[in-house]
Amino acid sequence: MVSMKDEKIDRLTKPVQGFIHAETTGGIVLMICAVAAMIWSNSPWSDSYFNLWEHHLEIRLGPYGIEKSIHHWINDGLMAMFFFVVGLELKREIIAGELSDIRKAMLPLSAAVGGMVFPAGIFLLFNPHGTASSGWGIPMATDIAFALGILSLLGKRVPLSLKVFLAALAIADDLGAVLVIAIFYTSDISLVNLGAGVLFLGILFTANYLGLRSTLFYGLVGIGGLWLAFLMSGIHATIAGVLAAIAIPARTTIDEARFVQRLNELTKDFHAIPANDVTLLEPDQYDLVAKINRLTVAANTPLQNLEHSLHPWVALLVMPLFAFSNAGIQLTADAFSTAFFEGVSMGVLTGLVVGKFLGIMFVCWVMVRLRIASLPEGWQWRHLCGVALLAGIGFTMSLFITSLALTDYELILEAKVGIFLASIISGIGGYIVLRSIPIPKP
Repeated sequence: MVSMKDEKIDRLTKPVQGFIHAETTGGIVLMICAVAAMIWSNSPWSDSYFNLWEHHLEIRLGPYGIEKSIHHWINDGLMAMFFFVVGLELKREIIAGELSDIRKAMLPLSAAVGGMVFPAGIFLLFNPHGTASSGWGIPMATDIAFALGILSLLGKRVPLSLKVFLAALAIADDLGAVLVIAIFYTSDISLVNLGAGVLFLGILFTANYLGLRSTLFYGLVGIGGLWLAFLMSGIHATIAGVLAAIAIPARTTIDEARFVQRLNELTKDFHAIPANDVTLLEPDQYDLVAKINRLTVAANTPLQNLEHSLHPWVALLVMPLFAFSNAGIQLTADAFSTAFFEGVSMGVLTGLVVGKFLGIMFVCWVMVRLRIASLPEGWQWRHLCGVALLAGIGFTMSLFITSLALTDYELILEAKVGIFLASIISGIGGYIVLRSIPIPKP
């Protein structure tokens, strides 16, 4: 028999476990797509791989139209959905998650800051001048899908709090990456289109304030208005995804006490109706079920509904497709050895492997030493060491920022070599460290 205490624990842990399960599954698919891209791009049919992403698609409405390559549609369009989900997760975490309690949030937030500043600084040590220096944002972010995927391989060797910490750190990391993209990686800005985007954003916030809960409305205004305006403004369109997410309602129209009371009343009424011997409901039963459905809709938030419905699409389609279209690089032995010893590859590699580790460990040590924050219960410093290493898996986010920061093919090749090597080293290193920690006794 399940106790009330178990039920409360389940209510707290199931959303986190569901999120982590989706991320780990997505991490496996992501890895398969990355390997497939590397194989195809280095096969005798490599030309077809690179030519595929350069095909152009056009969306036209009367005299208005947008034409971009498939590669741009993925990076500017589908990735906006990824950042939209990141925005939803961030808002949920701030309202009622790990980031809602400032004392609990201080450690992962501080770790995220250290894990962004140190890698960027190390990259600039290797690339202080020239066009290569614009790639300083490449080693700043963490690929949450890969990192959680490796944690899942450790099973009960790592506490759930470690996975939650890594998820919170990576989400804060992504927010930092969004700010970097918005401020530093934008092209010439069209004030007219930017003004239109601000207008659409104002419409979304006004609708939220007035209590409008239609996801269709937010989708139409967010995509057809805000995203399109940002796409044409010069500010990267993925920023529109985060801003739209912030405008999504995160409150119910009925409180918990009233929901439970009303649900009990409807359930009692349902039991009072004599059951029939067929599969169809009686008309009165059907009406009560419809009322229960409307009641559950009122007890849910549009934010959680959207996050729950979109997260599998992002984890299992958007991110793998992005990896498949961006991970392919031709690597001959000479090209690899040449790219490996260049400033960009060394800056990215050292920034992700060394910078992430030092930044996270140093900042967390300072926070604990000053008693501003404390390690979660049951943790050892080796747990934090393992997480700090796993945070060096930049992969997807690093590839994305590479596409924004660099235009020269040779520099892009160097960055990708650094990203791949750093992700492999960080993943293996983090796994070994966490694997060496004894399993806690029950």
